[in-house]
Amino acid sequence: MKSYKFLEDIAIADVAFEAKGDSLEEVFIAAAEAVFETNAEIKTVGDSFTHEFKLENKDLEKLFYDFLEEIVYIKDKDGVVFSKSEVKIEEIEGVFKLNSKFYGEKINQEKHELNVDVKAITLHEFSLKKEGNNYVAKVIVDI
Repeated sequence: MKSYKFLEDIAIADVAFEAKGDSLEEVFIAAAEAVFETNAEIKTVGDSFTHEFKLENKDLEKLFYDFLEEIVYIKDKDGVVFSKSEVKIEEIEGVFKLNSKFYGEKINQEKHELNVDVKAITLHEFSLKKEGNNYVAKVIVDI
């Protein structure tokens, strides 16, 4: 089961969260949702805009970082906010290959309840670990 929670007292001028999932896909989706929610109330965001992309890396944590940075990049480049994502990850010969799709829409200040603008994903305390049968990620975003 995927989930995320915002963490208090971790970062003063930033936003911190912990994401969990029963699979790699679930923890990636939970973390994406936390970033989406940091930008805007996702219940106010539709899905008329889609962004499909692929990433690969031998380092799973680096792949995770690049995945989250893609949210920030596309948000800034296209002026969009997102509400949901799809993720598929395969490990082939030691390389993690990710296929993903983000759903959202162009920013509309009359429609969307905007929160804060995520400027970057930081590496401070950034982690993605397997704990038992679950994956747990800790992320701090610069706002």
